[in-house]
Amino acid sequence: MSDLIFYNGRVITMEKQPGEADAEAVAVSGDKITAVGENAEILKLQNEKTSLIDLQGRTLLPGFNDSHMHLVGQAMTAEKADLRTCASIEEIIDSMRNFIEINEIDKGHWVFGWGWDQSLFSEDIFPTRDDLDRVSLDHPVAITRTCCHVLVANTAALKAAGIDREAITVDGGNIRLDHRGEPNGILEERAMNLVTDLQPPMDKDRLKSLIKAVTKKFLSAGLTSVQTDDLASAGVEWAPFLIDVYQELEKDGELPLRVNLQVLLPEVSLLRSFLDQGYRTGQGGDYFKIGPLKLLTDGSIGGRTAFLTRPYEDSPDNCGVAVLERGEVEELVNLATENGMQCAVHAIGDAAVKMVLEIYREAARLYSRPDPRFRIIHVSMASPEILDCFEQQAVIADVQPSFTPSDYLLVDEHLGPERAAWTYPWKDFADRGIKMGGGSDCPVENYEPLEGIHAAVNRQDRNGNPPGKWHPLQCLNLEEALYIYTMGSAYCTYEEDEKGSIAPGKLADLVVLAEDITLADPARIAAIKVDLTVVGGEVVFCRGE
Repeated sequence: MSDLIFYNGRVITMEKQPGEADAEAVAVSGDKITAVGENAEILKLQNEKTSLIDLQGRTLLPGFNDSHMHLVGQAMTAEKADLRTCASIEEIIDSMRNFIEINEIDKGHWVFGWGWDQSLFSEDIFPTRDDLDRVSLDHPVAITRTCCHVLVANTAALKAAGIDREAITVDGGNIRLDHRGEPNGILEERAMNLVTDLQPPMDKDRLKSLIKAVTKKFLSAGLTSVQTDDLASAGVEWAPFLIDVYQELEKDGELPLRVNLQVLLPEVSLLRSFLDQGYRTGQGGDYFKIGPLKLLTDGSIGGRTAFLTRPYEDSPDNCGVAVLERGEVEELVNLATENGMQCAVHAIGDAAVKMVLEIYREAARLYSRPDPRFRIIHVSMASPEILDCFEQQAVIADVQPSFTPSDYLLVDEHLGPERAAWTYPWKDFADRGIKMGGGSDCPVENYEPLEGIHAAVNRQDRNGNPPGKWHPLQCLNLEEALYIYTMGSAYCTYEEDEKGSIAPGKLADLVVLAEDITLADPARIAAIKVDLTVVGGEVVFCRGE
């Protein structure tokens, strides 16, 4: 007998081959799916205690799984000024001033903002120290670009970080200078740490409160699993503290969805210490697990810090930033692979992607692990040569479709037409059988999976821009787009036998959409509402309640 039965719906199991029929009903007992089929056969499994949910033609899907995000980073945005809609430097200044006033921030206390994007300005220029000095001379002020790879600080913040004309070299980062040879406040990649490391410390209670608040929002978007790099936001020294927080939340029943922690440890000593403590990929309970070693090798296209083989089209002296040297990446990947840790490496520019693929090929040869499931996160640029390597080496492409509504405005300008055509080639990946996971990279982009699915299918924003779609031959069909946010992401974490599809024996992690998504106009996929989210057989979100 069943505890919960969904019936009279459009059940997309992600188990069927293209063209085969899906199901109408699903039965759940405890935290597992027990039966999938037609209404009549599944309704026979009910008893007087069974809860029945009439789908009334709505879509039932496996719960969405975000393959790469920053959960703590998203949570921490609640305590920062939101600059995502600012269309000029003047609007940034006004927003930061208002944030200080509304929150009554005392003089001398840090003030942070996030989400600005110079591509929305009439002129493609970054704000500088001088602009933020107009916000305040009495507060250290720092604002992070939407990509999280560029930060701008005012004079007070630079002084607090000890950044002056004598401190201009940072391995894996860059401190920009003005015409006088003085730091202009713009910090790229690892140079940002000089400021972000000065953020006020966070205690367990505050962090738990932030995590619980943001996971409620995730549930309302249909997310039942997330794969998160939290150390990029919190700092690499937080690893033991953060693991304790998640384990305590799980133990106390206060972690409402499943979390896989991508562990950012960019130094051999840090990784060795982590391994010596016994941590390995896959360890943990039902709701929290240790994930892969996460590394950053470059920045973003929008910030012109993605590492390219040739200079930027509109910045001829700039090939971007190599955050880690090749030898550093090799040593870290080899140490992780030798010790049973999966690797998931951020690489956006073609030079970074090529480097990581070469390092993965050598690590596979050296250590002969049967199923290493090497991953490249973002892989924003993939030339035909890179596509060949992905296919030959069976490397996973961990993609973020929601990048395109933001990036189409700047990619052609920054990269030129030839390289722009290599950008976000999802259909090429799918046609070659290259495994993909689907993520948001939030707070860089919206965490709602339907936003990403919309972008994957349409390669347009919600307003239908650009007309005709951006490189439309790379659009995924709906089934392919749903797959990467369900089974594809489950494959990323070796969990395709436990979740990612609707089949007997799998976890009852499910999402109900307000309508049949297969009949909806593709142009309004992002507008479809999530009605119910189920994790482990429990309804954890119900729209309107």
